[in-house]
Amino acid sequence: MGIPRLRAYTGPAFLSYGFRPFFFLGSLYAALSILLWLPIYAGEVDAHSAFVAVDWHIHEMLFGYLPAIVTGFLLTAIPNWTGRLPVQGLPLLALVVLWLAGRAAVYFSTDIGWQAAAVIDGSFLFVVAAAAAREIIAGRNWRNLKVLLPLVVMACANGMFHIEAHLQGTSDISRRLGMAAGIVLISLIGGRIIPSFTRNWLARENPGKLPAPFGRFDIASIAISAIALGAWTFAPHNRVSGMLMAVAAICQVWRLSRWAGERTLRDPLVLILHLAYAFVPVGFALVSASILLPAIVPVAAGLHAFGVGAVGSMTVAVMARATLGHTGRQLRAGLQTIVVFAAILIAALSRILAVFLPKDAIVNVAGVAWVLAFAGFLLAYGVALTTPKAK
Repeated sequence: MGIPRLRAYTGPAFLSYGFRPFFFLGSLYAALSILLWLPIYAGEVDAHSAFVAVDWHIHEMLFGYLPAIVTGFLLTAIPNWTGRLPVQGLPLLALVVLWLAGRAAVYFSTDIGWQAAAVIDGSFLFVVAAAAAREIIAGRNWRNLKVLLPLVVMACANGMFHIEAHLQGTSDISRRLGMAAGIVLISLIGGRIIPSFTRNWLARENPGKLPAPFGRFDIASIAISAIALGAWTFAPHNRVSGMLMAVAAICQVWRLSRWAGERTLRDPLVLILHLAYAFVPVGFALVSASILLPAIVPVAAGLHAFGVGAVGSMTVAVMARATLGHTGRQLRAGLQTIVVFAAILIAALSRILAVFLPKDAIVNVAGVAWVLAFAGFLLAYGVALTTPKAK
């Protein structure tokens, strides 16, 4: 469904829709931040952040990169949901500048002070949530208000992250809360778009079994997952949390199996959505195992399945499809796109493997694959994101 155009827009194409600047700059930042993180991880470079090095890395993936892509998605999807005009031009530029200011503030927080960094960085998500709420309420699109809850939780987790890191020297609850909010967002949005895109492609290209429609099972799965993530956030070592995460993993596997992903092998644009979402139950299972079997499964395994796997691959999949669809291009994955998809999957799998086989070489493979995925995305989609819609 195309974005409504109720008035002429004569500004730069880059600021015509929310997905354009945020997908472009978010992807650029994802690549550059890991290029910087690898020498920091190796102890060769010192960051200027008030955060310890690992907290800077976690923060900028959870509260830097991910909010940029979520914002780009929401600012593009909400006009479709509500029929209202998209945010564009100077208001969109203001949001972009605020996001960029947050990245600079966090990196130079040693120089400007942690309080100033927290205010500058923390304001972005609250402003986005307020803007999204205004549009959804004005458009009386009440059913999509639920998307704002994990967004607000993420904003609160970001503020907590700054406070925890200052008071304790490192983050703890806030990093899990931010990850939990991200996974709930993926569960909500993925559960809406994956069956829809799959159904559309199957009905046209491969008639037969179709994805199950959204129903009570999906609602129950999301609710169980949210409860499990909440328990893990505040009681990460409790066996009850481990069992809840295991139940959530089973529910998410069952949910994914209902979407007929095995019938989409001929279309990488649809298949990658299913492969990306598969990291959600994998993450739940690994977190559960790290609680119930701590001597066998390290805590970091589940975190990287959620972070690099679910967040990284799902955002790449959504960005590719949304960019093609909203710039008037054919919904087809070319060779460059396939390479991007392969790279992000390699990054996710190798980073999980590196937890069990802690070798710098494997970590470097994951980092290089991540950088290649996002650099490749910019090469494949940079022109589409920065030029007028194809006619």
